[in-house]
Amino acid sequence: MSTMTILLWIFGIFLLALIALDVLMIISLLKTGDERRQLIVWKASTFTLLIVIGGLILDIVESIIRSEAMLINPFVKLSVTAMVYFLTLLYYKKKYGD
Repeated sequence: MSTMTILLWIFGIFLLALIALDVLMIISLLKTGDERRQLIVWKASTFTLLIVIGGLILDIVESIIRSEAMLINPFVKLSVTAMVYFLTLLYYKKKYGD
């Protein structure tokens, strides 16, 4: 196998992992549970929203400074949101135990 083929396989696996994280994020938000689980999901969701809003503000400031239209790739935004949510969910699950 050539190096390019290996890199394409790694990239394909990475894309599949991102899609899985997106689906798992939605399932996690819809799943009901006890008060502790709701607190963990609420805290992870709040932090994720803060990061997403901060990223959008940076995109707006950048587009104003450059005097260009905003170019936001929705898949990239969704993937970053899912990764941030997943990591903060793991952090709060470890902190509060679930």
